[in-house]
Amino acid sequence: MFASVKSLSLLTALCVAVTQVKAHYTFPSLVVNGKTTAAWANVRQTNNYNSRSPVTDVKSADFRCYTSQTGATATTIDVAAGSQLGIVSDGTIYHPGPVNVYMAKAPSTAAGWSGDGAVWFKVHEVGAVTDGGSSINWPAYNAPSVTFTLPKSLPSGQYLVRIESIALHSASTFGGAQFYISCGQINVTGGGSGKPGPLVSIPGVYTGNEPGILINIYYPVPKTYTNPGPVSHQLHFLPFTPLKFRFNTGDLLFPAIALLTIDQIKFIPAMFRE
Repeated sequence: MFASVKSLSLLTALCVAVTQVKAHYTFPSLVVNGKTTAAWANVRQTNNYNSRSPVTDVKSADFRCYTSQTGATATTIDVAAGSQLGIVSDGTIYHPGPVNVYMAKAPSTAAGWSGDGAVWFKVHEVGAVTDGGSSINWPAYNAPSVTFTLPKSLPSGQYLVRIESIALHSASTFGGAQFYISCGQINVTGGGSGKPGPLVSIPGVYTGNEPGILINIYYPVPKTYTNPGPVSHQLHFLPFTPLKFRFNTGDLLFPAIALLTIDQIKFIPAMFRE
């Protein structure tokens, strides 16, 4: 009877461990030109490549690329500016929450570069869909990958590409948010003369007290949600050449120059555009 109890306890512990591993995930591969790269070929192997455990300390060195134990680097792969880049999970994005993708341009080669300093800009984000407090949905939840388009105006050169999936299922207390992180290495070809920004340091971009990180997503249901971090380079810095509009103010009609988001441009009547 005693042996049976011990066996049952061991089996229970193993089941819990397996469930926890399945509930966690990594991002070991990229998708370039429609093809998925081998695991950890173009992505630096993270400390959690076996355990899949998250980072919870936003001020730790591991918050950047999660490689303090592996010390990993990777092979840098060519990606054309203006083309799509995918980042693939080893299962699915198992927990509800947003996704942010940051990039940092290496001074020369990405291999061996730490990404230290205020060099990171947000290039893509997947947030939440809210309706004023009745429900909140997460488009990245259970997705196998995240795909975005590299800006055509992104300068050519080698970059680190860092993804963070922020799991918010236990984020109602400080330090409860879980970050699933990895850094890929790409060489952007055929780029332009854009100036990505705003630039931030990682770690340093978050304190952990941001309303998009320290949050109860279940009750009360959030009326709105804003991804933590800076504005997205894609949304606020495309196109890179100023746009001219003509505004009528009484008897005067004059040109104005503004940098607007793509969504804002859609709402400007055609009669005002030059």
